[in-house]
Amino acid sequence: MLELTLQILHALLAIGLVVAVILQPSREAGMPGIIGGQNLFGKTKGIEEKLSKVTSAIAILFMISSVVLAFIVGR
Repeated sequence: MLELTLQILHALLAIGLVVAVILQPSREAGMPGIIGGQNLFGKTKGIEEKLSKVTSAIAILFMISSVVLAFIVGR
């Protein structure tokens, strides 16, 4: 039962991570984008910053759930 619950959570996190990455705005193309170009006057928009934090949080949770599932299935 625990394994099934974690698998469902893992699948939801995977879908959430894909959606969060797709919603990320594209960066500048070319050389400024490669070396870390910045937005207008070096400021990021509030929504982009929040989306970046949400994406990072989902990615961390996804990695943790991957490790936990690996240990549970490996037993």
